[in-house]
Amino acid sequence: MPQKARIRLSSSNLEKLTNVCNEIKEIAKKNGIKVSGPIPLPVKRLIVTTRKAPSGQGSHTFDHWEMRVHKRLIDIDADDRTLRQIMRVPIPDEVYIEIELI
Repeated sequence: MPQKARIRLSSSNLEKLTNVCNEIKEIAKKNGIKVSGPIPLPVKRLIVTTRKAPSGQGSHTFDHWEMRVHKRLIDIDADDRTLRQIMRVPIPDEVYIEIELI
């Protein structure tokens, strides 16, 4: 039974995350490895609400700050050569990657 690798990617920058996912898919396609994904997981929204005026004077006005964390999941058949090539892919600072053998 062939071993599988599960790759979890997360980033606040969707464009860079998509580029890394496409590179991983291209490597798997060139090596003829079966790929499942990228599967989009629910977006995590981190919201911070702050008061504009620090003193209690005036009208109550607020600023809303939001950061979205996008996540993708890719399952591939674990081949030694393919995993080495995936580890050599240049990953931007904003993209976090986790590779787990199942």
